[in-house]
Amino acid sequence: MIKQEQKPEIDLNKTKSKAEEALKFCESKKFNTDFCILIDMSLHSGVKRFMVWDFTTNSISKKYLVGHGCGTNQWSSDESKDYPKFSNEDGSHLSALGKYKLQGRGYSDWGIHVKYLMHGLEETNSNALKRVIVFHSWNMMSDEEVFPKGSPEGWGCPTISNNAMKEIDPMIQNSKKPVLMWIYN
Repeated sequence: MIKQEQKPEIDLNKTKSKAEEALKFCESKKFNTDFCILIDMSLHSGVKRFMVWDFTTNSISKKYLVGHGCGTNQWSSDESKDYPKFSNEDGSHLSALGKYKLQGRGYSDWGIHVKYLMHGLEETNSNALKRVIVFHSWNMMSDEEVFPKGSPEGWGCPTISNNAMKEIDPMIQNSKKPVLMWIYN
């Protein structure tokens, strides 16, 4: 009998702790205090690990799959679905951990042609703009969980499905203040 891999779940205590810290950060930096985006990279890439945290209800309002960087693996594969690596180095093709300010909506060649600039706010992600790490959708991303398979890996950008971006884009666009995206492990 083959032992089946158990599907990982979001750790709600960890998420709430991150959300509390995120709210303090957003208040101190004059960011949006209605919601933020939390991405838990410790979770398998085939489960929904991209969360929109609603500060007003103190809960997750939306969850999506999110891709990460492939590094030296083949582009669009899922070779590091369990254990992604991270880097702030240009050319690494890896995602970078840390807090980002999402600000600056523009045209993307990918997905629904919408991207947001990601301003890295920490040492671990300070090169995001120089590396052209942006938040965008990608046709290869699924709306549904694909575990035990993983999401396709790109060159370091957090990527979500086109339908997910259609839901999130108006939220970010309508925000009067910058939105926090926090990628952590």
